[in-house]
Amino acid sequence: MKVAFCTQDMQHVDAHFGWAKNIVVYEVDKAGYTMVETCQFGGSMFEDGNEDKLIPKLDALADCAIVYLSAIGASAAARVVAKKIHPVKVEATDTITALLDRLVETINGNPPPWLRKALNAGQPQELAFDEED
Repeated sequence: MKVAFCTQDMQHVDAHFGWAKNIVVYEVDKAGYTMVETCQFGGSMFEDGNEDKLIPKLDALADCAIVYLSAIGASAAARVVAKKIHPVKVEATDTITALLDRLVETINGNPPPWLRKALNAGQPQELAFDEED
């Protein structure tokens, strides 16, 4: 599954979703993680009420299951959730690699139902039918 991180410094999750200069995307599975891409944003990101600034960020998250951020506004959160992306608010002191390590550990342990669902998204489902006599 793909996981995104809102960051200003490329090391920490230190950015509000709407104000993030960068979104770093990783592919995460039971074996570990790999950086897939970095999306950079410019323009007037600090303007409250400017919903247009969210469009490129939502596009960047199109195939992500989770986005880590330090904060998110109510309307942006609604738009993220509507795209079936789970926003996770964390402290700005958390490093991206520490969060990735914890996520891999959780995946290999007992992930919560929403995370199991995200992990299985896009995989073929096996349907078990009882044989009829």
